Amino acid sequence: MAEMIERSLRAVQAWVEARDYRGYDPGDGLTSFLRPLTCGTLLGERILQQLVWKFPFNLRPLIGVVPLESTKGRGFMAGGYARLAAANGDASAAAKARACLAWLENAREPGHAGPCWGNHFDFSTRGGRIPAHTPTIVWTSLIGHAFLEAHELLGDPHYVDVAAGACRWILTLPREESSTGTCLSYTALNVNPVHNANLLGAGLLARTWALRPEPEFRAAARAAVEYSCRRQRPDGSWWYGEAPYYRWIDSFHTAYNLDSLKRYLNATGDEEFRPHLTRGYDYYRRVFFDADGRPRYYHNREHPLDIQCAAQAIDTFCLFADEDPGALARAWLTADWTIRHMQAADGHFIHRRYPLLRASTPYLHWGQATMFHALAHLLLRFARRPAATTP
Repeated sequence: MAEMIERSLRAVQAWVEARDYRGYDPGDGLTSFLRPLTCGTLLGERILQQLVWKFPFNLRPLIGVVPLESTKGRGFMAGGYARLAAANGDASAAAKARACLAWLENAREPGHAGPCWGNHFDFSTRGGRIPAHTPTIVWTSLIGHAFLEAHELLGDPHYVDVAAGACRWILTLPREESSTGTCLSYTALNVNPVHNANLLGAGLLARTWALRPEPEFRAAARAAVEYSCRRQRPDGSWWYGEAPYYRWIDSFHTAYNLDSLKRYLNATGDEEFRPHLTRGYDYYRRVFFDADGRPRYYHNREHPLDIQCAAQAIDTFCLFADEDPGALARAWLTADWTIRHMQAADGHFIHRRYPLLRASTPYLHWGQATMFHALAHLLLRFARRPAATTP
């Protein structure tokens, strides 16, 4: 099993490295020369962006969208390299992890209270526009976790300094104050309550606090966790966000919530929110997977089958392997299904499967880097499991 995982991992690693860490992104459609056709309207921009993102064939070469570097993609690659080095003592992987992290330090958005990162393209959403290079709590938190992963696996204390700086930037974000917690905003542009963004920030604050105990880190993390846990639905799920136009439930954002909540509990020992984690994890594993490990995107329909959901599922089940005896088997099932059904002969992972067609655009962070990161986590779990156990 481990041999199959490593073959798949090495194939996607080679694909990414051959392209010098450049690739397409699901949201890069507004870099097209067709953008003037949107007449500067939010609706028009969203239509163009979604058309480029969801079209079954890759339109980008035809409409002027070129492969670019991605800070989030580089962060996932860095974390994956660190895990690979820890799994099998691969010195070249350790060197590549350090090189990616050095690149990320140089690519931080300038003029802010601490290291922070955002999209390299304009992005239009239901909540409004996010201009290129606007730092987001999602990208900053996920990249911050890559630095902490490298600290834990490679032993460099400087990476804690970077994560602590990212936490200080998070503390500058506007928040929605309530009697039941405080929600950290997605960006500094406005107050926009989104649960995965809020909890990702909380998870980084708590994980960093355990290594650098600044009281504000823990206080902000607890307030954010309280906000999202008090708004968890009775069945254990979360809406994507609290605004009416954010009322959907999907797999990988649910997994972000669970990862973040678990990291908060692990770092702080605050057991008040344990029932929320248990209920959410039970919902996640019951609702989003078929018996063969195939992951679903939404809670209430079978398609699309999306590579991000697969990658995040493998990563999340690996994270929960210390408390769920069946988690490693679940991670293996999803990895096996994904490798057999979504990895191309050249090593890259396709974007989506639908009932009658496949969307094969090879995104960088959404698929390649996230699968590399997840498969490296699974390989590390295999390397560290007791000899008598099998997934």
